[in-house]
Amino acid sequence: AGVHTADSGEIFVAGEAVTFKNPYEGIRGGVSMMAQEIMLVPEASVEENILLGNIPRRGIFPNQKAMRRRYRELVELTEFDLDPQTKVSALRVADQQKVEIMRALSQDARLIIMDEPSAALTTDEVERLHRSIRQIVAQGATVLLISHFLEEVLSLTDQVAIMRDGELVRVGLTAEESVDSLVAGMVGRSLETEYAHVHRAADREIRLSVQDLSRPPVVNNVSFDVRAGEIVGLAGLIGSGRTEIARCIFGADRAQTGRIVLDGQEVTPRSPRAAIHQGIFMVPESRKEQGLVLGSSIADNLTLASITELSRAGLTSGRRIKETARRLAEQVDLRFTSIGQSAGSLSGGNQQKILFGRAIEVAPALLIVDEPTRGVDIAAKRGIHATLQAMADEGLAVLFISSEIDEVLGVCNRVLVVHRGRIQAEFEPPYDQEAVLAAFFGKGGTRSA
Repeated sequence: AGVHTADSGEIFVAGEAVTFKNPYEGIRGGVSMMAQEIMLVPEASVEENILLGNIPRRGIFPNQKAMRRRYRELVELTEFDLDPQTKVSALRVADQQKVEIMRALSQDARLIIMDEPSAALTTDEVERLHRSIRQIVAQGATVLLISHFLEEVLSLTDQVAIMRDGELVRVGLTAEESVDSLVAGMVGRSLETEYAHVHRAADREIRLSVQDLSRPPVVNNVSFDVRAGEIVGLAGLIGSGRTEIARCIFGADRAQTGRIVLDGQEVTPRSPRAAIHQGIFMVPESRKEQGLVLGSSIADNLTLASITELSRAGLTSGRRIKETARRLAEQVDLRFTSIGQSAGSLSGGNQQKILFGRAIEVAPALLIVDEPTRGVDIAAKRGIHATLQAMADEGLAVLFISSEIDEVLGVCNRVLVVHRGRIQAEFEPPYDQEAVLAAFFGKGGTRSA
């Protein structure tokens, strides 16, 4: 699609060798891409985002009549009926996903690349999307579908290519594949980890009890417990609902129904600040966007969640903040030049350590970590695992989210697999990697090991 330029090899579109230096060249060459990560202009309207780069004009001005006609054609094709004048920033994530899909279809491309197009859609919306895909294929376009929903792959595609670790495993006719054969091709090897032996914490008291938690359509009647000293994994594909469950527990999103009980007391965190005061802390998936103030100092970032306790009569004490920050930095083995340097100047691994230092200072009963080792090197990853284990050894309950199956099975005492917003299956050591991965795709449904 022109987002990246290959180091070697050739790409042919309709028999012609092409080299796209950017996505605009890709679109001009007949290749349109709907990315997995939503990339829209927040303050522009639905209609403007859908026709971006392809707005019909009358002279130098947009042709509003032609824009509205083209929009109605796309609504008829997709059956996604959104208000064309609504700002994208006002839409829920699922509706923003629909805008991405309609924009990709608006470009009349010969090849449309769809990366996880149904991840945020409801069952009814997925069916509409599938009808749209079949219709544009019948009209002569080619669709390259990237999906972790194996039933979707088997239902929609003619051929399937299995990738593993950046390499092509095989290409074949979809009619000759099954969920089991696809899973086997994706696993391709037995579970081999360098992780320490996972200990059991089944005989310790329950610290967190989640009962019938729902935030439709992303979280549906979720119930589970986490014991003191236990690291419980929430595993599953991106878009399965793992992060949404965690955000409801942390008060970042409001659950529609359900109960959260911490150390025997029901808690109702209505915001992250309230959750922290009630004994829950979360290391978010995106440390740069949700966890750190990159332009502020290491000291300020380390003490951000406890700044009130470090203040006297409403005034912050620079000396107390620096003393606390140095202590926390030593505890998490933070590597830095000056405690006053900006958090943005640190490596990814050291930025992540700041968030763990902040968690240590807060001393929660429950720690939620979402993709805690994403974008860090091996040494930093091992350090984070050791920190988590040390915190669990002191009685902390840990909810661990990761897209790396080896990491989940190597670190966690117990694993809950999330599929389409529900707990699909529960596993305990010794883990059967193929069974766990099959549950990622909705196969199997036992809640026992």
